[in-house]
Amino acid sequence: MQLILVRHGESEWNKLNLFTGWTDVELSEAGRKEAIEAGQELKKRGIEFDVCFTSYLKRAIHTLNTILAETDREYLPVIKTWKLNERHYGALQGLNKAETAAKYGEEKVKIWRRSYDVPPPPLEETDERNPANQKMYAGVDKKDLPLTESLEITVQRVIPYFNEEIKPLLLAGKKVLIAAHGNSLRALIMYLEKLTKEEIIGVNLPTAVPLMYELDENMNVLSKEFIAADLAAVEAKMNKVANQGKASK
Repeated sequence: MQLILVRHGESEWNKLNLFTGWTDVELSEAGRKEAIEAGQELKKRGIEFDVCFTSYLKRAIHTLNTILAETDREYLPVIKTWKLNERHYGALQGLNKAETAAKYGEEKVKIWRRSYDVPPPPLEETDERNPANQKMYAGVDKKDLPLTESLEITVQRVIPYFNEEIKPLLLAGKKVLIAAHGNSLRALIMYLEKLTKEEIIGVNLPTAVPLMYELDENMNVLSKEFIAADLAAVEAKMNKVANQGKASK
């Protein structure tokens, strides 16, 4: 069974090194180029997929739309769900990561960004950034919408959705592509690769580089591969992500 995970291309807030979370920001020019290259590489290798999933956030949606255009598969079904949204970064959203590290210390910011079970400070319920106050989540029960999330909380929404909605399609023989976010995809990687909460801290996903898994019927990983022409560039992207929470020198 084939499952492809793609983190969205660089966003405008990635470029500015800001905590983004559920803030609905656009792809940067570099991010749009990354998405085009991802689609072109999938097409060049003849990699097929049948159904696509993405989040409610346009940086993931536009990455997926670009991949579909580049692979001539804009006719494929696309399912959007808030349960594949990025981890909610609470009151950190909109803050510069390096400046936050300088203020609170790199170790504290690393815990907020990468720990499994420590959420950032929450938003106030009256904050306009509270998803319960936003039109795009009007159809979601307000009690399900977060004011902040740890990776553990993200796992608690991503994995049940995967098992209920995506796994049955894989078992039916469908090849699935998921375009989502660093932390919602880390939640899936943790589940699929049976990583511990300590091991997942060191996992960084590059922007707009498809990661293809071959799975057996029990969701065990048989193989995985980044679909990219330049694997050294993939490594550089992952290092860039890892260094985002460090204070500027």
